[in-house]
Formats: sequence, structure tokens, C-alpha cells
Amino acid sequence: MSADRKELPTGFGRLWTAQTVSSLGDGVTHAALPLLALTLTRDPMALAVVTAAGTLPWLLFGVLGGALVDRWDRRRTMWVADAGRAVLLAIPGAAAVLDVLSIPLLAAVAFLLGLGGLFFDTAATAFLPELLRRDPELLERANSRLRGSQTAMSGFAGPPAGSALLAVGRAVPLLADAVSFLLSALLVRTLPAMPRPVPEARESLVRQARAGASYVFRDRLLLGLALRPAVGNIAFLAVETVLALFAHDRLGIDTYGFGLLLTAEAGGGLLGAGIASQLGRRLGTGTALTCTAAIEGLAVLGLAAAPNPYVAGSALAVCGAGMGATMVLAPSLRQAIVPAHLMGRVASTSRMLAMCAAPVGAFLGGWLATAYDVRTPLCAAAGLLLAMTAITASMTSNRRVEAALRAAAPAPDADPAASRAPVPGTAPEMS
Repeated sequence: MSADRKELPTGFGRLWTAQTVSSLGDGVTHAALPLLALTLTRDPMALAVVTAAGTLPWLLFGVLGGALVDRWDRRRTMWVADAGRAVLLAIPGAAAVLDVLSIPLLAAVAFLLGLGGLFFDTAATAFLPELLRRDPELLERANSRLRGSQTAMSGFAGPPAGSALLAVGRAVPLLADAVSFLLSALLVRTLPAMPRPVPEARESLVRQARAGASYVFRDRLLLGLALRPAVGNIAFLAVETVLALFAHDRLGIDTYGFGLLLTAEAGGGLLGAGIASQLGRRLGTGTALTCTAAIEGLAVLGLAAAPNPYVAGSALAVCGAGMGATMVLAPSLRQAIVPAHLMGRVASTSRMLAMCAAPVGAFLGGWLATAYDVRTPLCAAAGLLLAMTAITASMTSNRRVEAALRAAAPAPDADPAASRAPVPGTAPEMS
């Protein structure tokens, strides 16, 4: 049967709907939470605390969270995490109604929402390949739809909806997001149950987490897939830190125009997610990933040299397209080649590396802009992206990708859920 005729299972539609609804709620809260904090204080450090609190769970518990997800039932982890976030959002909602909202409460909520997101995202990443029987073509199609709807909801629809709902009342956007999490939990609860991975030999959680991280660092293909978002985050955060200032000082763009710039990038991301599977089929996944990485670097270089807002918007749209395609192809490949019992740890290790790199990029962008000028961080980011492309090209080549897919493919008469690969530094598995 050709790839075009393969049908995604019915359960995927429910997962897709659940994540789309949840992404809309995320976009609402992403806009409303900082604005809520702004109604309480004008202290930049206090506002930064609320923003940073949401990223701390990945930095503190990323790999351990992945190890826990590999021990737990993935479907149950997802719906419990979303149900917990729904209940959690009712607390600041009630506090807003009672006029007892505070910065410490918002920071605590942001932290716990981030912790719930860690468990949900990691479990969803591990659940999807089991649902799709680790079929690389189906994984690309599924991730393309998931990424497209996430961009549309959290990038386009959610933020303006959050701002509009906040004008109705301080509690309204929080309660709207709580409803989205509740609907997501109910939908996920109806997904088909997947066989739990065969447990490993009894080991401590820390040893299992270390084994998952070691699996990434000892595999050149997985390491290359992890390095790209990590280095990319350094570059993109360096750009993001100074982008508003660059747009205002060098391009003469006002607040409304800056919003349009970001919309252009999101639009490019939608396009990239939509054509990712086609790029992978035409070029091979490895070559496609190298091309999209190079496109991102060249687009940021074009942004640095942009003489007017139109060129800048086009450059950001091209960069967004490269990022959108990369964020479909790379996770799909990882889900197709990583053993089921390690998927949570591998996914969380890669995500943690990317999250840890983000503050480095923000600091780098601010320092370069202060020491030189506002265009320098953009040029440095472009150089970093292109250097990363050259370094990781051989690590994620078509030859290496095809070899990994062959090794991961189950025997024709084997149960896909039972496929396993040896884990460096761990004892043999026990039935």
C-alpha cells in the first residue's frame, strides 16, 4: 500500500483534537498570565519571575520526569496531567474573583503548569509512536497535523483571545484555559490503551534517568537531533531578545507592525509543518533536516541585513518555515527509532538540553547588543546556526537515518510494542 493511502487510526483524531483544544488554552494563558502580572506590579524582576517559573520544571526535573513517564501508563499520565492543570487554574481564577491574586501565586501556578506540561508532553511524545505502530510515514503526517494546529491555536488564535477575555474579567482567561484542559483530559481518557513497555531490571529512578541520557549522547544520530534544537535555541533566543529593539530602531516598526512580524513567522511555521513530509520523501529525512537548518541560518542572516520591514517579514517567514519543517521531521524520526521503553527519557533529555540553552541565548543576545550594536546578535545567531548545520550534517545524514530505521523496524511477525534495543550501562531487562 502506498504512503498516500495509509490511514491514521481513529484514536489519533481524538488525540489531535485534545491537543488542539489544549493549545488554544495555552495560547490564552500565554498572553493573559503576563498581563495579569502586569496588573499587580511594574517591577521587571517580578514579571521575569513569573515568566521564568514556567520553564524551571524542564531544567530541574526534565530527565527524571522522562524516567517516570517510562515507568507509568502514558495515556493515564496525559489525562491526569491535564485534569490536574484544569483544577490548578481554578485557584488563581478564584483568587482573581476574590481580589487576592499575587505575584507569588502566579509564579507558583506557572511552575506547576510547566510541571504538568512536562509530564503531558513527554507522555504524548512516547504514546504517539505506539498508537501509530512506529510507522515513519504516519508519524510525519501526524506530527505535521499536531504541529500545524499547535501553531495555529497557540500562535494565532490563543493570544488575542486571551487579551480579549482578560478585558472581560481577570478570572475569565484562566477559567477558559481550565475548561480546555478538562476537555483535553476527557478526550485523552477515551484513547485506546497501549501495552505498557516491558519493565527494566529494578533500578533507582536516577540510574534509569542517567541511562536514558546516556542513550542520547552515545548515539550520533540522536545526539545530532538533540544538538540542533539546543544550539538553535541559543541562536533564536539571542534574536528574540533584541528583535523588538531591532524592529523599532533599525526598521522603524511600531507595536502593531511588530505583531505582524511575529505573525509572518508563525505563518511560515504553518507552511513548513505542512510541507515537511513532502520534503522528507523528496530529499530523504537527513538531507531535508540539513536543508531546513541551513535555511534557518540564511534567513536570520537575511533578517540582519534587512533594509525594510517587508524584507524582514519575509526573512522571518522563511525562518519560521524551516523551523516548522524541522519540528515535524526530527521528532517523527526520533519516535520511529527509539525503543518504546526509552522514549520518555530520550524525549525529555532532548527537550531539557533545548530548554537549558535558552537562557544562554538570551544573555548572549543582550550582551552582544550592549557591547556592539543591535544587529550583532542577529549576525552571531546566523553564524551559529550555519556552523551547527555543518557540524551535524554528517550526524543526521540519509545513510545514518536509513540504517537507524532498518535497525528499529520490527520483524514481520513481531509485535511492534515488544521491540527493544540495548541500553548502554543498564542491566538486562527482566520479564
